[in-house]
Order: sequence, then structure tokens, then C-alpha cells
Amino acid sequence: MYKVPVTLMRGGTSKGVFILKDHMPADREEWEPFLLDIMGSPDPNQIDGLGGANSLTSKVAIISKSTHPFHHVDYTFAQVSLDKQVVDFNGNCGNISSAVGPYAISKGMVDVLEPVTSVQIWNTNTKKLISAEVEVEGDKVKTEGSYEIPGVPGSGSPIFLSFEKPEGAVTGRIFPSGKPKDYVACSYGTIPISIVDVANPLVMVNAAHVGLAGDELPDDFSSETLKRLEEVRSIAAELCGFSAKEDASDQSPAVPKLTIVAETSKYTDIQGITHEKEYVDVLVRMMSMQKPHKALAITGAVCLSVASRLTGTVLSDLAIRSQDSLRIGHPGGVLEAYITEDPDVRVKIGRTARLLMEGIVYTKKDYEIKAKADSRLLSTFLHESI
Repeated sequence: MYKVPVTLMRGGTSKGVFILKDHMPADREEWEPFLLDIMGSPDPNQIDGLGGANSLTSKVAIISKSTHPFHHVDYTFAQVSLDKQVVDFNGNCGNISSAVGPYAISKGMVDVLEPVTSVQIWNTNTKKLISAEVEVEGDKVKTEGSYEIPGVPGSGSPIFLSFEKPEGAVTGRIFPSGKPKDYVACSYGTIPISIVDVANPLVMVNAAHVGLAGDELPDDFSSETLKRLEEVRSIAAELCGFSAKEDASDQSPAVPKLTIVAETSKYTDIQGITHEKEYVDVLVRMMSMQKPHKALAITGAVCLSVASRLTGTVLSDLAIRSQDSLRIGHPGGVLEAYITEDPDVRVKIGRTARLLMEGIVYTKKDYEIKAKADSRLLSTFLHESI
């Protein structure tokens, strides 16, 4: 076995393992088996690893100090499958991104400036820059505050993420198929879909075209419905060039994200809170690794916000006319994304994050790690982290 220093953090409505790139295997080909090892996959319960048996808690952030003069850190996101021997590096996670700034500050990768420290984060998955505004007190990240986000109990200090030039994050094009709308043949018949790549690629479908109302909660989706929705997502994956549709569930399980949109209406979220129609601009239900997302991916919110201003898409068919923000009704509540006039920073979203644990994970095998840590270094690591 090998002992690897790791940090467990909540970022937004997700939770993940944070690890320094120097503590990853030196051979890039070993990254996937290494991450499957420490997360306990494949196993739906992830009983033999750090994963939380949910796609929202089976995530990894790999961090290194950036060599770029205008970036503080490089950040690689990994979505670890629960039941397949697959780690998807194709896209980013906006929720996990919100914890990267606090992590970088706590590791001394950023010069601290009170009361707000701006952390420039280069996401290697999408080759896009994210700016995180993190509140600090002294030289430490401030965690307590009154800012609340749907899907997370309690409140905390706000972290504002600005996504710079998010268009074409994965495919290089806003419309990966070349069109704002495609008509595809599937189990639902021939239906319109829109594939939009902003921060992360989404495939948007009108709830009515897949036999849904748009206000469903995660437990309302039957296995047959999920199977048919994955068929639509797989067709979109092929149109994006990620894989053949027959192989999409294995080769590109995380992107594009299947996103169900519907006209705004009064609805009740998973906490039992009722949201009136006039305070919601659009209803959204998103899939994550072939399962219903209990909240909303932040990169998805970015994509939806920009897409709300595009014409000819499934989303614009709903007659949404966003101004300076888009209020998105999802299973966890209502998320408001702010749309800026800055051509470089299209969307700004508020999140909270929190350090949960610092410690050591034990691997099943002895990987060839770039910077192996002996017992003395591990003790120093733990001492400095407290």
C-alpha cells in the first residue's frame, strides 16, 4: 500500500477529494486506476473507498501551482463512475471549482489579500479560466457567513465564480453539431434537441417531448425513463464527436449532460419548499452520470444562462427573455446566475465551500508517485493542515 495525503472538501452542492498533482502517479496512464482505487469504484456503494455512493460525491480535483504568470493554480477535474471502471476527464464541475480557491489559499499557493482574495484557476479539462473571489480573514479562508445556496444546509461565506470566455469549453464550438437545434430519432419518436457547449456541453430537451412535466423530483424518474433519456444523451454524444452512440455510456458518461427544460410553473423542491411561478424563469432537471441530479451543475447553470440569450434553440422556444440574471428552478431550489455585459466574463455565480477533512488515504497497490511522501513528510503535512 501507499499513503497519499488528501483533502476532502465540499464545493457548492458537491463533495470531492482534493489531491496535489505531485501526489498523483507519475505515469498519466495510471491516473484512472489510481482514482478508482482510492474512491472505491466500481461499486455502487463505494464501500471500499472515499466515494460517497452518489455522482455528486464521487469527484476528484487535482491541483498544482500554475507555471503561467497570470494563473495561480491548474485544476483538473475527474468524475469517477460508481458502477463502471471509468473516470471521465472530459468536462469540468462548477461546484467543485468553487472549493479550488479556498484549497489553493490554504495550501499557500496564493498571496492572501484581505478582505477578498481573487484566485485565478486554469481548468485543464476545458482550457478555460475561472476567477474565484474568496473572503479571507488574516491569512485564512473565511467560512462563516450568511450566504445560502439551495441544496446545502445552513449558510457560509460567499465565493463568487466568474467564468471567462466559457463558449466552446469542450468541443470548441457553441453548437457542437453546427446547428442550434437537431431533430433526432429515438424511443420518443423524432424530437428536437439543442446541444450547447458553454462551460460544459449540455443536450437540452423539452420536458413535454420526453413525456415529462419538468417539475419531477429525482425519485420520480423510473428506470425505463432513465434508460430512454440516456438514449437521447448518447445520440448527442455522437453528434459532439465524443463517441459512437452505442459506446457513450462507457466512453463519455459525464458529457454532454442531459438537461430537461420546461416552462416556469409553481413547484415544490426536495426540501418541501414551494416556489411560486413569478420567482422562477425556467424549470430544469439535469442528469448526472445517468442519474437524476439532486440540484444543478454550476457549469450547467452557466450554459443555460448564456443559452437563454441564443435564438433557435429548445430553450429559446420557451420564450425566456433573461436580462441580467436567470432564475433556474431545480430539484434543490432556485439558483440565480448573473449574466454580465463583460464579453470576457459572461456569467457570475455565488457558491459556498468548506474544508471537511485533511488526512491520508491508503491505496491497494504501490503506485509510482512523482513525489512520494515518507512518514516525516506526512506528519508535517498533517501538522501544517490543522
